[in-house]
Formats: sequence, structure tokens, C-alpha cells
Amino acid sequence: MSDPRDVVVKRGHAPGATAAEAAGLRWLASAGTVPVPVVRSQDDETLVIDRVPSGRPSAPAAERFGRGLAGLHAAGAPAFGSPPPDGAADAWIGLAPMANVPADDWASWYASDRVLPYVRRAVDAGTFDPAEATLFERACARIPASAEPPARLHGDLWTGNVLWDGREAWLIDPAAHGGHRETDLAMLHLFGCPHLDRVLAAYDEAAPLADGWRDRIGLHQLFPLLVHTVLFGQSYAGQALAAARSF
Repeated sequence: MSDPRDVVVKRGHAPGATAAEAAGLRWLASAGTVPVPVVRSQDDETLVIDRVPSGRPSAPAAERFGRGLAGLHAAGAPAFGSPPPDGAADAWIGLAPMANVPADDWASWYASDRVLPYVRRAVDAGTFDPAEATLFERACARIPASAEPPARLHGDLWTGNVLWDGREAWLIDPAAHGGHRETDLAMLHLFGCPHLDRVLAAYDEAAPLADGWRDRIGLHQLFPLLVHTVLFGQSYAGQALAAARSF
């Protein structure tokens, strides 16, 4: 490198993985609302990004994060399922494939592109039986229509992808796409987040959430729970089934 700096070098796990992550990082950064590491270089095998300094989470940082996340979502996307501008349709969430196919209707897209593909993979792997798969199909038939516009999602917003430098919260490792803003928030609930109450209060103050959003947390958690079921097997299958039953 032409100048000394601390960086992280990541190896891609599959063709197109580094390109998809780089495109997501740039798209999130372009909103200018939440700090994101700068992409220094990317090729077919590696991704080089700035290293985030380590620090402790704090309530003020959590409130800034909540406001910033609201701004990120409000930056929008062309459609539900749309990839970043220079991203590919065939992307990834963690080590699981994720298709980014634009759609106008959130409810049908969420069922067809974010729930049922992972149910089918879990059935093929023997993690779910056909009766259990039917439960998810019934849940999908009950997904309510939404008036929310497509939000610019991080897409894999578990606590490990939120890094704290002592003053700010940074976002790393996105599976960025256009989606429903409640999905990012539901993932923060699922895996926990420091000062989550402060994050949500600041978010809701900056961009008030629709009535009943807490009742829909389980619905939005179906996507990450099913992804984890595909990646890690039976240990997450019970949680996914419980979310489908409760919804």
C-alpha cells in the first residue's frame, strides 16, 4: 500500500463474494449516516478494508447509531430485493447464497425470496420435514401488506457486525439489499445489541416506526433464523419453527 494504515484482509469464500461485500459497503457508505470501513482494494479472492479501532459501546454512541440507522434506511433502494448499484443478483448472507431480484410488493417478495428458498434448502438437508415446511408456507400466506418504501438495508445486522470504537458504532460484513426496515431491527433484537433500548428510541424519534412493529418482530426474524438453520442445522430449526408458529 502507498501509505501505512491498519487494514483487514478478507478472503472470499466463493466466486463473487468479495465483489458483493465491497458493493454493499460502498452503498451503505454513500448514505453518509453510519460509519463504514473504506474499501481499499478488492479482487476475485480478497477484500481489503480499513480496520475499525476497538472500543466500548456507550449510550451516546447507541443513540447516534439509532439515528444513523434511521437515516441509512431512509436513503432507500430502487425496489425490494434490489442489489447495490454495482452489486450482483447472486449475492451472499454469511456463507449462504442470497438472491437479489427486484420486486414491487414486499409481502410476496419476502415470502418468495427471503423465507421459502431457505425452507426448501433445510428440507433438502433433512432439517425440516414436509409438515414443518407447510407451517412456513402457512405463515407466508399471512404476511400482511406493507406501505413502507424499500429501505437500504445492511441485511445481516447481528451484533457481531456492529463494531464500537468508543465513540461510534460501525457497520461491517453487509448483505446489503433493498428491503423492509423492520427486518434490520428484528435482527438486532434476535442476537442482541448493546444499549438496544437507546438505539431503538433514537431510531423511532428520527423516523417513527409503524404501529404494531413489535408484533412483527417474529415475522422479520424468519429470514435470519432460516439462514442460520441452513448454515448451522438443527440448533436454529426450533427457533425458526417457533417464530413461524407464533406468527
